[in-house]
Parts: sequence; structure tokens; C-alpha cells
Amino acid sequence: MSNAIVVEKLKYEYGGVENVKDVQVFDGLDFTVEQGSFVAILGHNGCGKSTLAKHFNAILLPSGGKVSVYGMDTLAEENLIPIRQKVGMVFQNPDNQIVSNVVEEDVAFAPENLGVDPEEIRIRVDEALKLVGMYEYREHAPHLLSGGQKQRIAIAGVIAMMPRCIVLDEPTAMLDPQGRKEVIETAHRLNREFDITVVLITHHMAEAIGADRVVVMSDGEILADGTPKDIFEQVQLLQSVGLTVPETTQLLYALQKEGEDLSLRELSVEDCAQEILRWLES
Repeated sequence: MSNAIVVEKLKYEYGGVENVKDVQVFDGLDFTVEQGSFVAILGHNGCGKSTLAKHFNAILLPSGGKVSVYGMDTLAEENLIPIRQKVGMVFQNPDNQIVSNVVEEDVAFAPENLGVDPEEIRIRVDEALKLVGMYEYREHAPHLLSGGQKQRIAIAGVIAMMPRCIVLDEPTAMLDPQGRKEVIETAHRLNREFDITVVLITHHMAEAIGADRVVVMSDGEILADGTPKDIFEQVQLLQSVGLTVPETTQLLYALQKEGEDLSLRELSVEDCAQEILRWLES
């Protein structure tokens, strides 16, 4: 499988204010994202996960090292537009991404600015809205929609640009449980059915359960990298950097601490229930 994003020896620092030193975020970070994969990046506030995500479509540029997006160096100015066509970003607050008073006009905004033919835009807008389950709302006013619906409109606006990768930077942080469910299900559908690479930045552990790969960051470094099962069974490691684990793992871990023989690798509610049933019957 080819790589969508390659980060090599990345260095990045925020400029300090007067009489305050620059703040170093990364000092030689290596990271890759395979095309077609679903990668969840976890970490406490300030660990660098959002800063890393913004390097994936050249919102931020390295102060050292290199970031390549589908073979294009983000430091090369001529690559800026092609990179942003390949990698779309969805942020926390959908209200900050909605620019029009009608849903379909909002979704059409980005391809119009790219100079896409109007007939092609019509096709892209309709397909994008259908993909996120919002086609029936195409003539609605975005401000009347729920938070989850607004975020799906923001995702549709990115899809209309026909990206190969979507980076979701804590897209459910401002949503209620139903809205979070809608957005995460949409991301998985895009990945599964259309081979769109998804990078999900989140602090909701349960949202990472369905990922192909979970990356845990702490203080600008990668602390752990593996499958959800491999990562979430490391309860003490995650707790040491202020992170929790899914509720299913918390329950199994509490029973395990009491001396019971249970696996911590059963992440879904169904698998967790089956593991407890096995234990009760043993």
C-alpha cells in the first residue's frame, strides 16, 4: 500500500512573543499515513496532534525536516493548491466553515473557487450531499440544522473538492452524542466505500475503536502506535499521560484488577459482553 502522507524528521516551533522564547512542538518527528487507511490520533490538549494535522495540507509548514503529501513537498509553493485539493480539512466548529445561506451553495463554494465547470459542480454537490446523507436538506438554511448536520455539510464541502484524504480535527468536540455518531459513521463510510484516507484527531476514546490504527501523542512525540486493541489494552500507559480508555475497557480493567481473568482487547459493547459472559461461565 502506498503512503498518502510522509513526515520525515519534522521540526516545528511556534514563535514566542516579546521576551519569550519560541515554543518547540516537534524535534525530528517521523510519521506516515497509508493511502486508504483510517488513522485516529489521540493525545491530551497541547500534545501536538492538531499542529501535526495542519502540516498535512500545508496550513503549517515545517521549520525543519520534510512533509510530503502524495509525493508533493509542502514547502514548494507551487504544490500548495494541488496539496489542498488532495487533502481536505474539517475543523471543530462547523459554523466557522459554512459560508453560504443555502446548503447546496455552501457545498459548491470550494469547487467554484477552483474554477470547476458549473455542470461538474452540480454533479459533485449532489453526490457529496448524498454521500453524507444530507441531500434532502440541499435547499435548507445551514443555520437551522443541528450541529451534527452542519458538520456533515462541512464534510460534503470537502468531498466536493474530490480529495483523496480527509483530516478531521476534533470534528465532534462541539457536538452532542447523536451528532458525534453521525459524523463518525460518515467518516467510516467514506473510508470503507470510497477508499478515502481518513485521519481523525479526537479526544473521545470510543471514536477510535473502529480505526485501522491508533496513534497516541504526548509532548510532541509518538508514545504508542498500533491497532485499537493493542493500544487500549495499555491502560496504565494511557493513564500516565492523562488519557482514558473506552468504557468497555474500563469495565474489563476494573474486573481484571480484582484478580479476574479477562482480556482487555474486547472493545465493542458486544465483544465486551461476550468476554464477561465467558468469564462468568468459566
